Amino acid sequence: MKNKKQKNRHVYWNPYFGGFLMGLLIILTFYLTGRGLGASGALKSGVVTIVDTVATTHAHSNEYYSKFLSEDKSPMNNWLVYEAIGVLFGAFLSGAFTGRIKWKIDHSPKITSKRRLLFALGGGILFGLGAQIARGCTSGAALSGMAVLSTGGFITMLSIFGTGFIVAYFFRKNWI
Repeated sequence: MKNKKQKNRHVYWNPYFGGFLMGLLIILTFYLTGRGLGASGALKSGVVTIVDTVATTHAHSNEYYSKFLSEDKSPMNNWLVYEAIGVLFGAFLSGAFTGRIKWKIDHSPKITSKRRLLFALGGGILFGLGAQIARGCTSGAALSGMAVLSTGGFITMLSIFGTGFIVAYFFRKNWI
C-alpha cells in the first residue's frame, strides 16, 4: 500500500490577512473615488436599466427610477457595476486556478437541496430589501462606515453580526 500525499487544492487565505487586505482596499477606494466599496449600487443600476428598457415611460415618470436616468449617460456606466463584474470575474478565476469550480449545493444531511436553495433565495431577498431600506449594502454601510470611523458604521456592523448570531440559533438544526 503506497502512502500518497494528496495535494490540497482547497487552501484558503488566512481570514485576518484577507480582512487586512480588504481594509487597504477600502482606503484605496476612498482615495481614488471619494467613497467606499459597495455592491448594491450595481444591482440598482441593473434594475434601473432593465425597467428603462422594458417600460421607458414608467421609468422616466417614476420618482425613484428617474433619479438615475439621463439622456446622455447610462445607469450602467457606473464604477460600482464594473466593481461587481470584477468581483464575479475574480471569483471565477480564483475557483478555476484552484480547481474549485463545480456544480454542487452545500447543505447539511438534515435538509434537502431544495430546502437549502429556498433558504438561500429567502435570505437573498431579505438582504436585498434590507440593502434598499438602509440605502446601501453591508460593505457600503458597515465596512466603509467603519473605515472612516463612523459611529453608524460600527452600529451597523454590530447589528449585522448580532442579528445573524441570534437568527442562527433558530436555524442551527438545519446545519448541525
